Amino acid sequence: MPITDFLERNANDFPDETALVEINPEHEHTAGSSWKEFSLVELNYNENTYRREISWRDFDCRANRFAHLLMANGVRPGDKVGILLMNCLEWLPIYFGVLKSGALAVPLNYRYTADEIAYCLDLADCSLLIFGNEFLERVEAKKDSLPKLRKLYYVGASCPDWAESYYQFMSYCSSRKPPIEFTDDDFAAIYFSSGTTGFPKAILHKHRSLTHAALCEQNHHGQKRGDCFLCMPPLYHTGAKMHWFGSLVSGSLGVLLRGISPKWILETAASERATNVWLLVPWAQDILDALDRGDVKLADYDLSAWRLMHIGAQPVPPALIKRWMEYFPHHQYDTNYGLSESIGPGCVHLGVENIHKVGAIGIPGFGWECRIVDEKKQLVSPGAVGELAVRGPGVMTEYYHNEQATLESLSPDGWLWTGDMARQDEDGFIWLVDRKKDVIITGGENLYPVQIEDFLRGNDKIKDVAVIGRAHPRLGEIACAIIELKPGATSSVEEMNAFCHDLPRYKRPREIIFDTIPRNPTGKIEKPALRKKYGSVDLVSQQTGA
Repeated sequence: MPITDFLERNANDFPDETALVEINPEHEHTAGSSWKEFSLVELNYNENTYRREISWRDFDCRANRFAHLLMANGVRPGDKVGILLMNCLEWLPIYFGVLKSGALAVPLNYRYTADEIAYCLDLADCSLLIFGNEFLERVEAKKDSLPKLRKLYYVGASCPDWAESYYQFMSYCSSRKPPIEFTDDDFAAIYFSSGTTGFPKAILHKHRSLTHAALCEQNHHGQKRGDCFLCMPPLYHTGAKMHWFGSLVSGSLGVLLRGISPKWILETAASERATNVWLLVPWAQDILDALDRGDVKLADYDLSAWRLMHIGAQPVPPALIKRWMEYFPHHQYDTNYGLSESIGPGCVHLGVENIHKVGAIGIPGFGWECRIVDEKKQLVSPGAVGELAVRGPGVMTEYYHNEQATLESLSPDGWLWTGDMARQDEDGFIWLVDRKKDVIITGGENLYPVQIEDFLRGNDKIKDVAVIGRAHPRLGEIACAIIELKPGATSSVEEMNAFCHDLPRYKRPREIIFDTIPRNPTGKIEKPALRKKYGSVDLVSQQTGA
């Protein structure tokens, strides 16, 4: 059952109910600023509106219109369409319009440079790109050097003369279902890896992957008709979209919040009656810190509808969840593990009933299998550390145009080697140890940075921390901890070294640097950037931090 069938069912069964809401907290919330049906006509487009919403009928109609627009421009089943947009109300109808045309949706990271945009469009063989006004300069810089790209569509006001207006041409297209047939075995989308080892790899998925992601999410988090999912992470990433797929399956409301301050998150959760909120570790940390400081007060918000907080995209410090439950004792909690190669979150999840195992990534998700293997791909002994492998209906077909990388990551019988080191406890719960490539070998001992990071996060002065390996003439590598302190906090290398005395000696960081921790839009620490920044620096620590 292709994922588009759920949208058509909702449009038929709940046509006038609100499907999606977009909140722009940077714009003034005034009376009459809520658009129930946003206009197709460019002249009426207002990107400065605080709140916009569309019904399930309108969602489906807009997807159909865009599919017809693509077909009118020569897009055929199997063609690829790039999507370069910030989160907005147009994003998901455009994505579903691509799928309904039989083409493959190719979402692009909004942080890509002009060169990365061009690289990904070329690698994925995109023949059409639809983009927003935030990307005008980057797209214009490369538009003449992409021979495969036949058409550019622009979402926003004041369309440049070298592109076509999405709004203007959509208004001429039919809102009826396109006469295109496809099955779960047809290709649906290309996503891109994080690019931590160079330029990103293109990850090819079939419709089966998308459908299983939706069923998996709804099975894990039990979305029902009256639920409301508050979504902030970028929709180009599999994580945000696949979590929203649970709302699609249940026919429930989704809210796109274009801002991540603690005040905005709590304010929107209250005003929209959010029941299910997906946070990244830094955002949850920011909310707790703001509550600790008194910058926001829970008494100012009616959060009685909020039942579930879940986190994904990175290891979750148990101390963070302990603090969270002190402020929100009635919340259910879950964490989700996944990769774009396994169509995002869900191949492993903790489960709301297993909060006593906080710190673990969990057990195999709905429809998934997991195993932990050694370098020869053989099962390790119980409790031993090895590479996590997953298998299920959401595993990618291949790395598009990269046969060698596909062979290295996929077994003939469908196992995906994740590159993540993990162990399984006596109860069957999987604990993430670290990325395989991030393991630090110091004096013959394996150090797993995540373990050291989790320990350091127990220090009340630390806001964020990343541990990387640094070259050492005798030991090969040493552990270097880059520490970001909370606002207003001060510390020193001596103080942090004293704090680490409870760690085994070989696990203690040999070097401590105070700096900010870079994270990508999905919340993952950008360790390649830290390695590049500090890789050639002599062993000199900054003695104090503020």
